[in-house]
Amino acid sequence: MTKRSDFLSANKGLRVARPGFVLLVLPHGAPDAGDIRRFGITVTKKIGNAVVRNRMKRRFRALARELLPEHGLAGHDHVLIGREGGVERDFALLRKELLVALDRARSGRGDAPRGPKTGGRGGKPHHGRGKGPRPSPQASQT
Repeated sequence: MTKRSDFLSANKGLRVARPGFVLLVLPHGAPDAGDIRRFGITVTKKIGNAVVRNRMKRRFRALARELLPEHGLAGHDHVLIGREGGVERDFALLRKELLVALDRARSGRGDAPRGPKTGGRGGKPHHGRGKGPRPSPQASQT
């Protein structure tokens, strides 16, 4: 998967969270999809610098290429989202967790959907103008 819209639509699908990653699975709905299993990988900057993110993506690509042809859901998009501890996890453990996550997705047992995003501000809009009104310079000189 390469298009942003594919990744955004996968977010509406089944979600299976594991300690090292989150797996999103959604039927991609193409009429001629047949047995196609697409996958995408995303790792945010919160995880680490470019070296860490690229290492995690290489590990996920290797797992996806190994496991999805046999264990993936036919006609579905699979998205792996890297989590904080994923890069330090043992590769064999990540492989086992991905197999469990694919099995849960196949049986339709995903995790509870995430709540609405509040942005950490309690639902208040952020306008990018600092933390509030600043006192005038004359008021602070008294």
